[in-house]
Amino acid sequence: MGALKIDRSFVNDMSRDKGDATIVRTIIEMAHSLGFTVIAEGVETEEQATFLHLLRCEQAQGFLFARPMPAEELMVRLSSHSAL
Repeated sequence: MGALKIDRSFVNDMSRDKGDATIVRTIIEMAHSLGFTVIAEGVETEEQATFLHLLRCEQAQGFLFARPMPAEELMVRLSSHSAL
C-alpha cells in the first residue's frame, strides 16, 4: 500500500522518554493495521535500531547506517555490496 515515516524527534528520545516510546509503538501498530510499511527517521544508535526491530519497524534511516553522501558515492557503495 504505502509507507509511513516516524519523525526523528520521536525516535531520538524513545529510549529515555516513555511517552515517545509509547508514541512510536502506537504509530507502528496503527500503520501495520492499515497495511503501511513503517520507516523510522534519525536512527543513530544500535539501541534505537534494536528497539525499532522488536516493534517490527520494517525500515530505518539515519547516521547509524550512513552519513549523507553524493549520489556518485552511493552508487559506488551499492555496486560494491552487490558484488559480494
